[in-house]
Parts: sequence; C-alpha cells; structure tokens
Amino acid sequence: MAHSPIRLRILPGVRCLFDKLVQVKVDGLAPFKPVELRSKLVDDRGVIFKASALYKADESGRLDVSRAPSLEGSYTGVEPMGLFWAMSPDTAHSKLLKKNVLSPTLVELAAVSQETGKLLISETVERGFMTEGMKRVPVQEGRIRGVLFIPPGKGPFPGIVDLYTLGGGLSEPRASLLANKGFVVLALAYYGYQDLPKNPPKLDLEYFEEAVTYLRSHPEVKGPGVGIISISHSGALALSMSSFLQGITATVCINSCIGNTVIPLHYKDTVIPPLPPVLKNIKVTDSGLFCIRDALTGPTLEKNQASLIPIERASCHFLFAVSEDDQNWNSALFAQHAAATLRNHGREESFEVVTYPKAGHFLEVPHMPHCLSGFHAAVGNAVLFGGEPKAHSAAQLDLWERVQEFFKSHLDKESTC
Repeated sequence: MAHSPIRLRILPGVRCLFDKLVQVKVDGLAPFKPVELRSKLVDDRGVIFKASALYKADESGRLDVSRAPSLEGSYTGVEPMGLFWAMSPDTAHSKLLKKNVLSPTLVELAAVSQETGKLLISETVERGFMTEGMKRVPVQEGRIRGVLFIPPGKGPFPGIVDLYTLGGGLSEPRASLLANKGFVVLALAYYGYQDLPKNPPKLDLEYFEEAVTYLRSHPEVKGPGVGIISISHSGALALSMSSFLQGITATVCINSCIGNTVIPLHYKDTVIPPLPPVLKNIKVTDSGLFCIRDALTGPTLEKNQASLIPIERASCHFLFAVSEDDQNWNSALFAQHAAATLRNHGREESFEVVTYPKAGHFLEVPHMPHCLSGFHAAVGNAVLFGGEPKAHSAAQLDLWERVQEFFKSHLDKESTC
C-alpha cells in the first residue's frame, strides 16, 4: 500500500499574529516511529534561536503537537506552543530582538526522522505584529519621539502609553500587538532614540506629560484618561506619571521598583534621586554572571525616602505583575510595599497584585522565548534574569489576558479617577 505524502500543517494558517496559538500537525509519517520536530528563527540582530522535541507518530502516522507529548528535547509533555516559547539562542545572554514590526518574525519548522536524521518536510511560519488595516505612525511632536499604533475600524479607542525597559531605543512588539486588541498605543522612547540623548543626566517627567497630553488629545483616542504599561526600569516612570500627572486612569507595572533607579527624575521643582545600589550584595555565579537581585534594598528605609515614588498621590487603578524568580531585583517585595502604601491610604480597591512562581524578569508577550540572562545597561555586564522557561511562558500567556481585561475594564469607563 502506497504511503500518503508527508504533510506539515499549521492551523489556522502559516500567517498569524505573534501572540496567537497555532496547531502544528504532521501527517503521512511511519506509524509509531519517532520523529523530531525542530524550530528555528533569526532575530533582527542576526542571533539564531532554536528548539527541538522528540515525538512519536500515532497508529495512523499522524502527529498533533497539541495532543501528543514531547518525549525529550527543549521541553517535555503536551505543549502546543513549545516549539515557539522553548527556543533558546545560539549566542549566550541574548534576548530576542524585533525592531521592525512591519515585517513578521519567520519561524522555520521542520520534521526530521529520528532514525535516519533525514529531513522529512519543512515549512516557514510567519508570526506577524500588525493586523491588516492597522496604522503605524512615527511620532515627532514637540519633544516626544515614538511610534503610534492605531487599530483598524471605527474609533475612538482607549489610549495607552507603552514604556519599555532600560537600554534606550524603542521597542514596538508589545505596543503593536496590544493595538490589535482595540487600543491606540503610543510606544514612547525616552532616551537613545533618534535625537534623544544617548546617556541622559536626568529624565524629565514633563517629557512624559507632553506624551500623555498628545495621546489624550488625539482624535482617535477615547478619553478622558489613558493607560500606561511598563516593565522593569520604566515601572518607576509609570508610577511617577501616575502620581504627578493628570489624566491617567490605569497603570500596569511589570516587575517594577517602587523607587526611582539609575537616572535622576525631575518634575518641575521636584527631584527624585535614584536608589543607591549596595554593591556588596551583588553576587557572581560560577559562569561569571552577575546576580543583582539584592543590589537595591529597602526603598522604604529612612535614608532612601527621597527615591521613593509617592504613589499615595495617584488616583488611578494599578495592576502589579510580579515574577517570584525575578533575579533582576526583588519585585515581589516592591509590589508588597506598593500594596501596603495604597492600603494605608484607603486605596484598597485601586490595585491588584498578580504573582507568578518560577517566572523570570522579562515578562513579555505570549510565546516570546524566555530570556534567562542578558546584558544589563546599568551594570555593564551580563546578569541573571531568572525563571524557568515553561512556567515563564505560562505567566506571559496569563498576564497578556489580564492586561487586556484590566485596560478594557478601566479605560472604557466614561470618567477618569
């Protein structure tokens, strides 16, 4: 009896958005034979990311990754998106870089015979960032620099400022994917981008105020208030914006500090100095990585009060997302302090804290490969970011849904806080 040809099927299709779940199926295999599935992509820096997993075809010679367990490899068990989130870089301490969201990330999937090592079939999947009809508008208004994403369809839509992490430049993947969900999102650069200074001696909160004013007055933005999403270093900026500026309704802080860090923050006559690091608390792993988790201690200590952000002044809603294995800093402790401060000021109803065991520092969009370690701009060395890939991936998936729900529930209301 003739074998049916081997087919590698990706459902619902080979083109879909980066945060979407896909089904990977292989038909026409030899029944009960082992087959290795491999994934590979090259990021915008030229770094190669790969994953592989060993499966066994069923009695009909079929393999469905959403039902069959991986027996060994980059992950084990039933993991429908394992070939995507379990990818790791060939170059140590590399975080997946996607600069140009106008083009998709290309992921090559391949099925290889475990017995002969022969390539059976391969297919390229396009993981996009912008749905058809979305507008990507570069922003150079006054001092502000960034990119505005406007969803297709009839507006106005709720507006969100997207602040990324330390290192300068601009990151667009999260902003573009969030805009697909029905938000106008301003990916805002704040240094090291276009004509913004590379090494600013201070950050001016009035720059961020200008950005909020710009977004709130945009004809496609439904008011009266806007949201902020932040991660890591930018969390303190988001907290400061929420505390000092008008028109902010909902703020997401992912693995953030409640004190200012690295660069002094100025607003009118107020100066918030950065928390001083305790250098003796930095440890070095056997592989030469720095572990800086305990370098920033006690933002609430008397001597550090000037660096603490006065979040009791804020009138918005907060979502604090915390990874329990964050090795960049003790974000769980910082979120506890933030919760206690808001509670003590009668703001029990204005915040929620969600914690993720075994997740690391960089909680990104769904299916983004886990970054265990990487270069840290403030440290000048590779540092440990923590987390286990599987738990980290589950956290990213859960948080993505929570973020959308949080913004929809607070930004769709008619009045600002």
